[in-house]
Amino acid sequence: MEPLKIGIMGAGGIASILANTMVQMPQVELYGVASRSLEKAEEFAKRFSVKKAYGTYEELVQDPDIQLIYIATPHSEHCSNAKLCLENGKHVLCEKAFAANASQAEEMISLAESKNLLITEAMWVRYMPMAETLKNVLNSGIIGEPMTLTGNLCYLISHKPRLMMPELAGGALLDVGVYALTFASIVFGDDISEIHSTVIKTDTGVDAQSSITLCYPGEKMAILNSSLRVISDRQGVIYGTKGYVIVENVNNFEAIRVYDKDRNLVETHIRPEQISGYEYQIQASADAIRNGWTECPQMPHQTTLNVMKVMDELRRQWGIKYPFED
Repeated sequence: MEPLKIGIMGAGGIASILANTMVQMPQVELYGVASRSLEKAEEFAKRFSVKKAYGTYEELVQDPDIQLIYIATPHSEHCSNAKLCLENGKHVLCEKAFAANASQAEEMISLAESKNLLITEAMWVRYMPMAETLKNVLNSGIIGEPMTLTGNLCYLISHKPRLMMPELAGGALLDVGVYALTFASIVFGDDISEIHSTVIKTDTGVDAQSSITLCYPGEKMAILNSSLRVISDRQGVIYGTKGYVIVENVNNFEAIRVYDKDRNLVETHIRPEQISGYEYQIQASADAIRNGWTECPQMPHQTTLNVMKVMDELRRQWGIKYPFED
């Protein structure tokens, strides 16, 4: 089977991790990279032995050999970048957060479906084996009925200029808060009855840190914290009627530890060895393309839209609107 030829749009940090992953995957070929700076693209291509470098995104999408494009640009650019790819017949794997708002996400998905092309969100934890392991643990009934969860994901990233810029859809929510929301979505689904939140903003008007409480039918609740100013343990804890589960690192589940009602450790599941973790979403995209699917089963379009709508509601509560949304 011919390797799937992939191009990367953007040549920053995540693109570098992705490239280093792909060069270790014989089933795909990292064929091209594009940056707004040809010099930057060429340097990237040289570093990862990429066949082609482009100084514009238009050149990348017009290359007839490329089948799938990974979008690794700022959140504010995802919608226009994805539409450019789709209009030129390219499948899309788009970095999270999928778009700046739900309206953009709907536009992207609608266009992909009309052209019978794959578009999927690169929310890597959903594609990883550990996500399925967690679901199996909860479905086994070992902790009884899961009723409450907490998720904390905070990083010292306030020094990154793009995260301070409203015009680039900056702030903690779309960058790290989306992982905490995804953790809650994996455990409790997306049928949310109430959303309550508190925010502290930066001087530039984006969210620096927030606390979010989501309520679900059946009296279930998720309490989530995210910040770009502090470091956290990255833990997720799921509390049930017969025990609880601790997930180490909700951004890339490293271990799942199960405790009984007496707080005794009864099960431990350790993350399988991985290249970087990105390989799972790349393989899932390749499988979907070969099957003629417009979405990946691990990351359904509706799930992407559900989380985007929650983030829209949170920003509405906080009074945060990006300049390009006016």
